[in-house]
Amino acid sequence: MRILYHHRTQGRHVEGVHIRGIVHALRELGHEVSVISFPGADPEREPAPAASAKHGRLHNLIARMPGVLFELLELAYNLVTLARLSSAIRRLRPQLIYERYSLFLFATVWLARRHGIPLVLEINDSALVRRVRPLYLKPLARRIEGWCLRRATGLVFISSYFRDQAEAAHGAIAPSVISPNAADLSRFDPRRFDRERLRAQHGLAGRVVCGHIGVFAHWHGVDGFVDAIAERLREQPRLALVLVGDGVTLPAVRTQVEARGLGERVLLPGRVPHEEIPAWIACMDYAVLPDSNLYGSPMKLFELMAMGVAVVAPDYAPVAEVIADGRTGWLFPHGDAAACVRRVLDLAECDEERQRIGRAARHYVMRERQWRNNAEQLLSLVPMQGEAPCLAC
Repeated sequence: MRILYHHRTQGRHVEGVHIRGIVHALRELGHEVSVISFPGADPEREPAPAASAKHGRLHNLIARMPGVLFELLELAYNLVTLARLSSAIRRLRPQLIYERYSLFLFATVWLARRHGIPLVLEINDSALVRRVRPLYLKPLARRIEGWCLRRATGLVFISSYFRDQAEAAHGAIAPSVISPNAADLSRFDPRRFDRERLRAQHGLAGRVVCGHIGVFAHWHGVDGFVDAIAERLREQPRLALVLVGDGVTLPAVRTQVEARGLGERVLLPGRVPHEEIPAWIACMDYAVLPDSNLYGSPMKLFELMAMGVAVVAPDYAPVAEVIADGRTGWLFPHGDAAACVRRVLDLAECDEERQRIGRAARHYVMRERQWRNNAEQLLSLVPMQGEAPCLAC
């Protein structure tokens, strides 16, 4: 099948990992996939440091832009989409269009219906739950979103929460599947790494290592977790924390660690390239996700689990859809920092349990949450060859 993948993101970090995962999985299943990206973005290649710095400046410029102006530019991007996708449809003659849905973007749905091409939308953002920045033209965004969700051939939601909100707000939407994130087992394979050598290299020999991978954003709660556990680390002399990533709360975490003299117990490598993430996970005995949100599907859950590293995580519905408490990880009541810290400290003494549940976590990813599984799910929404797609108004 000839598939056209369209997105309006910069294709960086987690979104780039997701795009590459889906595209490569579709190709491995034998399909021909062409990617139409935001001008200047190339998610099929991980960005070099210089490119990351350039995109960082662009992000800062966008962040300072007045909200209404930014949303009007998002709306105007439909003109760019009409021109670029019209050309691509004539040139590539796709049998399926797959789009990573963006707010205010309706041109793809209109074009797909006009040409009679099945269209599947992947829903990672919504006017109903958006929280990255305020939404000023929310009524318009909701109307466009509802129009798109009712007229697509199929929808891929990253969590049940997203789908429940969409159905409650927009009524009878297109057929859908729940497809959380996934992991690339060719990269995230513990057998590729000399664990003891890596641990010695980072000064972790003889330690029990609890790790975290991800953006240091307020909603991930790493700063609060470090503050809550710092005074209790003496209860577990062998325990070390390895917290990998960068973001707005990292300076505060560094300050806490330095002020309390915990430099040997809490490692903060900062941001590392995605290809180096598996080697850091290989150093870990288990991991912690201090906080999340009601609707997200954290990518790092799957990458940690793929490496046989089970996670202590909050019991938000999207997380609980992935982690079975006591079987493929450990859940604590979301918002309860004390419960999170208590579970992390208790597990430092449970070598056999960590290993057993880590193995089960990896088997779960191998069985259900490789990118191939996501690709097969999205394809299940597409009419078989010869069937007419549903284009009812």
